[in-house]
Amino acid sequence: MEGPAAVTQATEQARATEQAQAAQATPDAVPVASTGLPGLLYGDTENELRAAVRALLEDRAGPAAVIARTETPETYDTALWKALATDLGCAGLLIAESHGGAGATYREAAVVAEEAGRAACPVPYLGSAIVATAAAVSAGDDELLAGLAAGTTTAALAVPFPAAPGALPAVTVRVGGPRDGDAAGTNRLSGTVTALIDALPAGVLLVPADGVPYGLYAVSAGDPGVTVTPVVSLDMTRQLCDLTLDGAVGRSIAAGQGAERAVLAALAAGAAMLASEQLGLAERCVQMTVAYLKERRQFGRPVGSFQALKHRLADLWVGVTQARAAARYAAACLATGDPDAPVAVALAKAACSDIAVRASQECVQLHGGIGFTWEHPAHLYLKRAKSASIGFGTPDQHRASLAWLADLPAPPAPAARRAGPAGTSRGGAR
Repeated sequence: MEGPAAVTQATEQARATEQAQAAQATPDAVPVASTGLPGLLYGDTENELRAAVRALLEDRAGPAAVIARTETPETYDTALWKALATDLGCAGLLIAESHGGAGATYREAAVVAEEAGRAACPVPYLGSAIVATAAAVSAGDDELLAGLAAGTTTAALAVPFPAAPGALPAVTVRVGGPRDGDAAGTNRLSGTVTALIDALPAGVLLVPADGVPYGLYAVSAGDPGVTVTPVVSLDMTRQLCDLTLDGAVGRSIAAGQGAERAVLAALAAGAAMLASEQLGLAERCVQMTVAYLKERRQFGRPVGSFQALKHRLADLWVGVTQARAAARYAAACLATGDPDAPVAVALAKAACSDIAVRASQECVQLHGGIGFTWEHPAHLYLKRAKSASIGFGTPDQHRASLAWLADLPAPPAPAARRAGPAGTSRGGAR
């Protein structure tokens, strides 16, 4: 048994040929009407991008290297991020060619996210190339987009990691007027934002702030009045930090409804691409577990031959396959601006969070004693899965959002227990 394989364009063509042959063999068959759904298969460009990213990460972000880095003060691998962002051009995937980017879509960005999850690599791809970039694209800030596309600027959106899409996070930063000696129109920001992701290696922080009107401001991380404090995190491959601003200068890049749209677009993109990352993580956990159970022997036979373990692996395989469909649909909806995107993102994040946690837990348990050791990478995936399941909304939050988006009726209220004679309830003591 192998892990779920990616469906390719060749597979789609083969199926189309088979369907055409079947239709010719049965001329009375009624053709199936097109549903208008986007194609979910991986194209040649996506497969080539995956191969390039995987080769880099296998060479530079092996399990031993990642585990060793989590024990150092600098938990993010800035050299690896430079290679991924600049050499492979992954930092500018979502940026138009007119700004120096690749002009790609969320489909290609999702492929890179899958590979990042597969390696649990400590790079700020999600925070900079996805979340901050989505906010910058929505705001239309040329200066910021040029730096992000070239890979010379790493940015982070200053919102808490658990913030879910669909609603603006509570604003904890306020805009003040200029100080003595400041140029007219200078914005001074003060406040604290906790639990930021990918802000430690960022040079620019995009800070939503409460002013007149609500705005989104670009703050240089090295400016006076900016303090970024690392915090001990469950997932040290994506270490969280707290941001404190004390009269820091901020450059306005969007205001009013434009700023709100930029933040909401960033949260939706973050949730969708985090779902793809969780998909890659879950798939890797299944592959590792299958490979180990083929090698580990008990009672003179591979433990993977025992039916109980086969059933557990089969359940994981089905879960990963279903999660892949949900994640690919979310990426396709964002890529085309489909109005079904909010539903697709909520479904993908809920499904992928659940399967990532379950697959990583099974990976630890089915590896036996070795799976509980620090030297084995299983704990990296479990920590990343548990942390990511909270990021950009928990599965329960997204399922509740789905119920509202799909206009599902509320469950009926439980019927009151029928009272018996003399006020006693039925089934009581006699």
